[in-house]
Amino acid sequence: MFVMANFVDAVAAVVNILLTVLYWLVLIRALISWVNPDPYNPIVQFLTRTTEPLLEPIRRLLPPMGIDISPIIVFFIIIFLQRFLVSSLYDLAARLQ
Repeated sequence: MFVMANFVDAVAAVVNILLTVLYWLVLIRALISWVNPDPYNPIVQFLTRTTEPLLEPIRRLLPPMGIDISPIIVFFIIIFLQRFLVSSLYDLAARLQ
């Protein structure tokens, strides 16, 4: 059973890293949006391509406002997933050993 425990532990670690990277990408995109970046810049295009699939559905659900708060909601979702999902996977891996 230790093999399954190690597998679940590895999955939890990878999910945690992916969520952390996603958190930073959304944060960088939000900060860059304050300075009106060049849309043809490859870094800006990468940030847009990677974060827009998360931000756009939330924007559609929110009523029109003066500012875009979808990054804040994405932050809350990421933090929730890190605290609940990743912690649950680590606990499951510990119980499987």
